[in-house]
Amino acid sequence: MESWGVGLLLDMPYCYGNFVDNLRLFTRGGSGGMGYPRLGGEGGKGGDVWVVAHKKMTLKQLKDKYPQKRFVAGEGANSRVSALKGSKGKDCEIPAPVGISVTDENGKIIGELNKEQDRILVAEGGLGGKFLTNFLPLKGQRRIIHLDLKLIADVGLVGFPNAGKSSLLSKISHAKPAVADYAFTTLQPELGKIMYKDFKQILVADLPGLIEGAHVNKGMGHKFLKHVERTKQLLFVVDVSGFQLSSRTPYRTAFETVLLLTKELELYDEEVRAKPALLAVNKMDLPDAQNKFHELMNQLQNPKDFLHLFQSKMIPERTMEFEHIIPISAVTGEGIDELKNCIRKSLDEHADRENDAYHKKQFLNLQISNTVSHSEPLSRNAVTSSRMDTI
Repeated sequence: MESWGVGLLLDMPYCYGNFVDNLRLFTRGGSGGMGYPRLGGEGGKGGDVWVVAHKKMTLKQLKDKYPQKRFVAGEGANSRVSALKGSKGKDCEIPAPVGISVTDENGKIIGELNKEQDRILVAEGGLGGKFLTNFLPLKGQRRIIHLDLKLIADVGLVGFPNAGKSSLLSKISHAKPAVADYAFTTLQPELGKIMYKDFKQILVADLPGLIEGAHVNKGMGHKFLKHVERTKQLLFVVDVSGFQLSSRTPYRTAFETVLLLTKELELYDEEVRAKPALLAVNKMDLPDAQNKFHELMNQLQNPKDFLHLFQSKMIPERTMEFEHIIPISAVTGEGIDELKNCIRKSLDEHADRENDAYHKKQFLNLQISNTVSHSEPLSRNAVTSSRMDTI
């Protein structure tokens, strides 16, 4: 079953399950309209192609609605006696979900859609015929673009397959992910909301399971890791008893699992590894779980005493410092309420710090602005004064 899961993902580069997170589209701006040489008339400019964010849109809907994946804007109107200035061609709008990064064929970022009705110009229409072009119109810009979706969530669940992330998500939220006793249960991202008594909501994303080597695109590789980029904080989920992907792969203890997850994030993007993180130690209902948890806590509190036992390629440059470590059982519900409270507390604390930093920056900019505005008149007065002394 495990090898089937990996093979499926490698054969489907743009989607997994029914979830699509990347589309390649052809776009072309409209050609300009013909000019009118005898009367000096200008043809209309060709229409532009825009990508526009819509709240309820998905890439799958876009793919199904436009299977040809070609988007061409309208041509500018020709200049004529009754209308010497030709009208502009009709713009073409590509509806896309919020959270899209738009790149060109070379991977250069054109722009991002972070909120509803954000717009990105991806292909400009050609100029209409005019004197400078010998009244001949110009063709519109042709461009192949990639729409890359990165989920926006407050918390991203990070863990190897079968760590119990799906079970945990169903326990802390109203999500209903598939749960089974084999690896690669989660083949597509699942979103759930933690609801609090005061109506506060926190969005949690259970993302497809990492495997060793994800940073070089093994397994779901970058499909998982790119979604982590847009989460505010990470929630590591590890099995207190350790993890083994298959009979062909080595067994990893809970401490090794934490090291490997940290290493994968670090190798993919240092900024991702530097996000605030919590650790949920799952499956505390299993036999001998307490002893294994105490052993893990000792290793996490004194990592340098144990790192020499592992291969250097497993050891991250910096070990992860967790804000909270919570023993839980997604089966019995042990520790779930404490985990929900810790998630909220951590997010609130970081939001407060970000707000403080923002206000300090605004205050500093105001001080600098006031200093500049007050210093200019003073300098002019000083010059005037010196001139008067000379006279």
